[in-house]
Amino acid sequence: MNADSLKLYRKRIIPAECILLKDDKIEKVNDEVVITSWKTLNPKTDFSHGASCYFLQQGFKVSKFYRHDGSLLYWYCDIVDYEYDEAENSLTATDLLADVIIFPDGHMKVVDLDEMADALDKGQITPELLAKALRRLNDLLAIFYRDKFERLQTPLEQLGL
Repeated sequence: MNADSLKLYRKRIIPAECILLKDDKIEKVNDEVVITSWKTLNPKTDFSHGASCYFLQQGFKVSKFYRHDGSLLYWYCDIVDYEYDEAENSLTATDLLADVIIFPDGHMKVVDLDEMADALDKGQITPELLAKALRRLNDLLAIFYRDKFERLQTPLEQLGL
């Protein structure tokens, strides 16, 4: 991946969309991670900007969401699937619906599992991709339960993001 011309796309299953993240600033790229900083695409009342680390081997995207005053709102962990197009030098992160939110006080919330079931029922996700998403969610939760979340925070923290 060429960091200078890398194009990032966010693809969603629900709602079905694929958006070029043209305003995201790419901070670091290597074989293991892509790190970006960004401002919200649409104005939000509870947060305005953040940073994301795309863990290319594990199928996670770990993001820090910041309030307008610069304080941490929460860590948001997406279960994703990546597709790299070498000819276009583009990386598409497909959101596999399940998310984990980690609040500053340490409590955790798993969300959108109902959307996974809905997507399967409607034929929007294959059983194979759903199984992959559930395995990745299990791997992510295992990291939290072993008190190893700092391992996923470190790439962003090292860059001061």
